[in-house]
Formats: sequence, structure tokens, C-alpha cells
Amino acid sequence: MKSDMRFAGLGDIPALLDLVHSAYRGDRARAGWTHEADLLDGQRTDAAALSEIIGDPRQRILVAERDGALAGCVQISDEGGGTAYLGMLSIAPERQAAGLGRALIAAAEAEARRLFGASRMEMTVIRQREELIAWYERRGYARTGEERPFPLDDPRFGIPKRRDLAFVVLAKKL
Repeated sequence: MKSDMRFAGLGDIPALLDLVHSAYRGDRARAGWTHEADLLDGQRTDAAALSEIIGDPRQRILVAERDGALAGCVQISDEGGGTAYLGMLSIAPERQAAGLGRALIAAAEAEARRLFGASRMEMTVIRQREELIAWYERRGYARTGEERPFPLDDPRFGIPKRRDLAFVVLAKKL
């Protein structure tokens, strides 16, 4: 793990909430290129979900700090059977396109191998986010052909602006 990266603790939850929402939702997110603001309103996560992840030994949130503040984060989860899940990759909008996302993915992949013995990393991306899917494909991830439903009627994951949202599954051999 790079020296400016560490695992999140419960004390990081307020900063994590701000970081994740700034990267995904609302007008602040529009300053970056990876937002979901045109697809979803509402929250991306909440304090209870982050607390659950941080307290679960089969999951971690890796954070990157720059200038004393959280600049990025990524969740890794042990799915069993040699598969880990990469999620919630969030980079502060003003820090996007500077290589931090690539660095966090590389660190998450290394930690998934080290902590969970993973040989495969999987993720889901909203299928309408073609530019982001293409970015992950350039990082070695490939579409598996599988789609999963988006929780359209669960406001914990946001309030959809359209009803045709679904996740595509991407995977990479580690």
C-alpha cells in the first residue's frame, strides 16, 4: 500500500460521506467527469453503510490522503471463491484525471490478493456510464456479459432520474 494510502476507520465516516457524494451526486460532482448526477439524485451511501463496511473483516475501504484531506477512496470486499469486489471508487472532483483513481485501483487489487487471496476482481457499473466503463476496460477489466438490477426503489442507493438503470459486471484476473 502506498504511504499516503491507508484503511479507513470509523472516524473517517464524515469525510468519506462528503468525498463519495462529491464524486457521484449533485452539482459539485459535475466538476469531475465520473459523476452520476444526470442519472440519480439523493445519496450514494450513508453513515450506517460505511460503518458496516468498516466493521466487517471481509471488507475494507482504502483511502488516499492529499494535503491532510481525503482525496479518494475505494471499497474492496471478499466475495469468496477467490473473487473480490471493487466498489465505491471515489476521487474528489478537483483531483480527477491526475492518476489517483489508477493508483487506488492498483492498491485495491494488491490488497485483495494479500488480504483475501483473490485471483479475480469484479465490479458493477451502471450500464449508461459508457465513458466510465471504457475507462475501466483500459485498466484491464472486461464485461462479463452479466447484468444485475439497480435497486430502483431503494432511496439508500439514490433516487433514479430514469427507470432503465442496471449494472453491467466487469471482471479482471489478478
